[in-house]
This record gives sequence, C-alpha cells and structure tokens, in this order.
Amino acid sequence: MQRSLQRKTPLFDALMNYIHEETIPFHVPGHKQGRGNEFLASILGKTTLAMDLTCLEDLDNICNPKGVIKEAESLAAAAFGAENAFFLVNGTTCGIQAMIMSVCNPGDKIIIPRNAHKSAIGGIILSGAHPVYIEPEIDPFLGIALAITPEKVQKALELHPDAKAVFVINPIYYGIAPNLKEIVNVAHSYNVPVIVDEAHGAHLSFHEDLPLSAMEAGADLSASSTHKLIGSLTQSSMLLHQGNLIDPEYIKSVLNLTQTTSPSYILLASLDIARREIALYGRERIDKAIKLAEKAREELRKIEGLYILDNSILDGHSRYAFDPTKLVINARDLGFSGYEIERILRKKYHIQLELSDLYNIIALVTIGDDESTINTFVKALKEIVSGRQVNKVVRYFVDLPKISEQQVLPRDAFYGETRIIPLEEAEGEISAEAIMAYPPGIPIICPGERITKEIIEYIQLLHSEEAQLQGTQDPQVKNIKVLNQRLVLLQNQADSIQNENVG
Repeated sequence: MQRSLQRKTPLFDALMNYIHEETIPFHVPGHKQGRGNEFLASILGKTTLAMDLTCLEDLDNICNPKGVIKEAESLAAAAFGAENAFFLVNGTTCGIQAMIMSVCNPGDKIIIPRNAHKSAIGGIILSGAHPVYIEPEIDPFLGIALAITPEKVQKALELHPDAKAVFVINPIYYGIAPNLKEIVNVAHSYNVPVIVDEAHGAHLSFHEDLPLSAMEAGADLSASSTHKLIGSLTQSSMLLHQGNLIDPEYIKSVLNLTQTTSPSYILLASLDIARREIALYGRERIDKAIKLAEKAREELRKIEGLYILDNSILDGHSRYAFDPTKLVINARDLGFSGYEIERILRKKYHIQLELSDLYNIIALVTIGDDESTINTFVKALKEIVSGRQVNKVVRYFVDLPKISEQQVLPRDAFYGETRIIPLEEAEGEISAEAIMAYPPGIPIICPGERITKEIIEYIQLLHSEEAQLQGTQDPQVKNIKVLNQRLVLLQNQADSIQNENVG
C-alpha cells in the first residue's frame, strides 16, 4: 500500500467539484440539492443535501464503475490488502448474500457454521444452496457458540468434497476469531474457496494486536462492515476479493442483481473518506481504542462477580484469537441477565450497548471513544452491581438449543405451502421461517428445520426477558409459519440432511 496514494479521495473530490461548479440539476433526486426540502437541509446541512446526487458522467456508475468509483475502489483494495474491492450501499447483508450467490447455484453445497447471521440464511434461500452446517462448540459459562475449527472444516470437506465454498465468521459477534489461515489452507487443498463474514472485522488488518483479517489469511472473499468500526456511514460496506477461485467480473454481475441502481453518493463518499482515514491513521487510532478497552477491563476486573472476556480464554482451537476492542462482560454470578443490565444502562444512565443476551453484554470500543466515554461506562456499571451479593445463583439454567434436524432446503421451506400456527403448538412441525434475537441476528431456528420443545421454551424465555425477536411474519413472534406436511424428505436423497451436518 502506497501511503501517499491513500491520501486521495477521488469520489469525494468529484462530488465537491460538481457542487462547486453550481450546476443546475434537471435530474433526480427531486429535492434538487436541498432546495425542495429546506427543513431537511436545515437539519442535515446544505452540503450534505448537495452531495445527495445520482449516477452522472463525472460521478461514475456503481453498476459498472469505470471512473471515480473504480478509482476509489482500487484505493480501498490496496488499503485492505485485496485485489478487488466493491463498494456496497445496501449494507454487509448485500455483500454476504452476493458472496453465497457468487459460489453456489441451486442445489450446490456450502459448508457454513450454524451460528451464521440471518443474512447468510437469506443468501442460501436466494441461491437455492444446500447448507452443510458445522455445529460450533458452545461455551457453557458464556452461553455462546464459538468459532469453527480447521478440524471440523476438514471433516466437512472429507464428507462433502463437492462443496462449492466454506463460509467462515471472522470474528464472531463476541470478538472470538477462528484459526482462519489454517481453515483457508484446508479448504484450498480441496480447491474450495473461503468466503468470510467480516462484519465485525473491518479494522483487523490495521493493527498487529488484532486477529488476522480475511485477506491477510488468504481468504477469497470477505464482506466487511466499514461502517461498524472504521467510520463510514451506516449501511456502507465493502466486499473484498483476491485470488482466482472466484471470478471478480461474476461477483459484480451478482451484486447487480440486488444492489440498488440509485446508490447514495453520501454513503459512497463516506466509504472513500473512511478508507483514507483508516489507511493513514488506522494503527494509532486503533491502538488508542485497544488501550481504552484494556483500561476498562482493568477496572471491571476489580468488581467481584463480573467475568470479563480477554485473551485468557484462548485455547488454540475454537477460541483461537480475540479482538480486544470488544468488551464482553458476564454477570451471571450476580444473578443479572444481560438484558436487565442493558435496560438499566439505557434508562438510568443513557448508555446504549451493542448487544445483550441472557448472560452477557457487549460494549464496543472504537476509534470514536475517549477517556470520558470509557470512564462513564465503567462508573455506571460499578454503580449497577454495587452491593449485589456474589452467590453464584444463576438466574437461568438453560443452554443454547441444539441444532435442529433439517428436513428440507431453506429455499424449499421458504417457498413451500405453509400455514401459520401458535409457536407454543409448533413442536414437531417444520419451520418455514427463521427466528432470531437481534442483535446478534443468529437464527435459533432456520427454514426447513424441525421445531423442538427445547427451541420453543428458549424463545419463550427470550420473550420473558423482553429480547428483541424477529424473523417471523408475526411481528410479535407469537406465531410461526410452518410447512403443511409434518415431515418432508428431499427428493432422491438417500439419507436425511441432518446426518450431513458436522458436529
């Protein structure tokens, strides 16, 4: 990466040139650079509304970039250690689905962790792919699914050498990363590409104390949430590519199936600027964030009854590496649920967490934090738990439900003949929908899987904790869409699909 070139912002500069030329627009959008919506301009600022433009000759076209978008994407590829970069304005969801659709035709197998984000399940439905799930190890104390291991990927490929790709999460929501380099080596020995959900790893390649990024590990594709951790605007992301196992021209064709033809140039410009800033100043800013997070850990470790996730959890397998900018805090020994702590922090202290679950909370420390934000968070948490007795009386004795039996492909379930019934009466039925707590957006049940009593009880428990559940047609997630047939087997399939999952 040439540092001097990274100072350039070709896309942003083109926008500013258009504005400074005072061109009279007779094109969309209809607000005409804010003049048609003065109230919105007064809130967002005239410059922001002036930047809200459409695809023009000087501004390039995201569907077939040849000018400033192409130049900005090339700079991003160099900054992130990729051969090609594709700007996304439909979020990382668009990138994840494009990755799956770029490697899988209907019926093709893809090896994928069962704790993948709901966007990956959407990609499987859209592509018609046949998921071969790897069941990740569960941490019983934290109550979370961990990273997949090279050994499980090896086993999956031995059973399914015809798989078209291996899908990996790097890192998982809780900051734990897999041995991605070895997973890539295993997959590539079968000539199988590795595609990576790096929604929470856009910053990884800019500091040596962070886990390896997908591109550093040799992966073929990664979907990176630039907006989450390195400063672009929400919904702006990048899809990164390298190697010859996946054709970059085909990737662009797939993106053009789902990505908007009317991209927000405000979002695109934010990607251009965020890339410049992280390329030039990323290490020092991430270094500051790591030190702030470690300071918070030092203070929180002094509180009896709290468990603070750190490098001590690493085991070289399903806990291979850890992102120290993730503050993962467990208060189960104090009788708290994560949801309860999140509600108190929000309502009493006006602090909003990234995530809570039955046992944990996650606070992200990023390049936007400073001593003040960290001190305020630590002080609030100390006040919440002060005086609380450590009695190791766990509020809930419940583990994550086991992976359910998959009876039909997700696409067949999604488009199948269905009916809607109360969730509490759905035991034994085959789901046509997914249900997840969001965040993190990891499905508890996927389309095509059998609904078990254990799953129903777990969802009811999440309801009691007022978790944000979604995925069903019913916004209250009290009812679920199921297939009309109680048991459906894949046509011409000798063995049921559940036997193909890798435990």
